[in-house]
Amino acid sequence: MAIDEILLNEHEQSERVRSWLRSNAPGIIGGIALGLAAIAGWNWWQGQREQAAQATSQTYMQAVQAFEAGKLPADQGRAILSQLQQGNPALATLAGLQLAKAQLEAGKRDEAIATLRGLRDIPADLQPLWQERLARLLIDAGKPREALPLLGNEREPAILDALGDARFALGDKTGAQAAYRKALALLDVAAPQHRLLEMKLIEAGGTPPHTEDKS
Repeated sequence: MAIDEILLNEHEQSERVRSWLRSNAPGIIGGIALGLAAIAGWNWWQGQREQAAQATSQTYMQAVQAFEAGKLPADQGRAILSQLQQGNPALATLAGLQLAKAQLEAGKRDEAIATLRGLRDIPADLQPLWQERLARLLIDAGKPREALPLLGNEREPAILDALGDARFALGDKTGAQAAYRKALALLDVAAPQHRLLEMKLIEAGGTPPHTEDKS
């Protein structure tokens, strides 16, 4: 192929590229603008999320400090827990547990029960703690039968301990013994709760399991 033909072909290709760019320039510019807008929007949204998370954490810390100081909200915490719930269900649960503790210490057991019963969207890792706390309050209030539906997790020693207490309060010593034995089986012998569970088992008419001596 002659040099002039090569140059002509390159010239034609250049013209075609320029023509294509002229025809598609608005779309290209619009695409770039849209991409930049999307990036800016994402950065703004991330910034808003971080600010909201920081505000929720600050609200939680202030609320817990007030509860620990014995300053109980007049509305039994409904407003603050609802606000935290919207931002972070885990913090709402922790705040609710702390509020219930403060209410109980102030001699307001029924309010503590209402607080725990009112919690929503409780994270899975906080479920056992919430269940045990509420169940124990119900047992203490003379409502062990209402506590039973909360005590179905047989993988948690504390839940089984509370289940034994509920069964014992209902006069079901056999059920109490079974729950205490299951709890003991999940605990290390050196655990602080182990001796207390043994005493509860004895009180319910059972005999604590003994470790055989190995020679």
